[in-house]
Amino acid sequence: MADKNNTEGRRIIAQNRKAWHDYFIEETYEAGIALYGTEVKSIRGGKVNLKESYAVIRGGEVFVIGMHVSPYEQGNIFNRDPLREKKLLLHAKEIRKLHEAVGQKGYSLIPLSLYFSKSNVKVELGLCKGKKLYDKRDADAARQVERDMERGDY
Repeated sequence: MADKNNTEGRRIIAQNRKAWHDYFIEETYEAGIALYGTEVKSIRGGKVNLKESYAVIRGGEVFVIGMHVSPYEQGNIFNRDPLREKKLLLHAKEIRKLHEAVGQKGYSLIPLSLYFSKSNVKVELGLCKGKKLYDKRDADAARQVERDMERGDY
């Protein structure tokens, strides 16, 4: 399980802020990701988008779907499809645990952030439960009250 306080050697490339708005994040996991060289170079340039991405478990493996990695400009014939499914690298024990959890009603696997850990690209994967509209409104109201308190409006 990923530790929020352990940020040594971690350089964030992209975050999925929409996930924090749309889901309750129950647990987070750190996963490696299988990429090609031109994709890594494009990611180093920050040309990646996690907004509409999610992960699925198929055949004992985890794949991220919808993560857009723009083609590398100098990549010519070696560029891959920007929206191809990318395999996530997790331990078999973690995959079994996630498969069991996703089988429960309302749980999804959502990539929360993409970052470099030393020289490796890692994905912070969240086990999430969808928020209802009233949950989102409550969260927005609480955030607004917190902002007002900081400003001294109360």
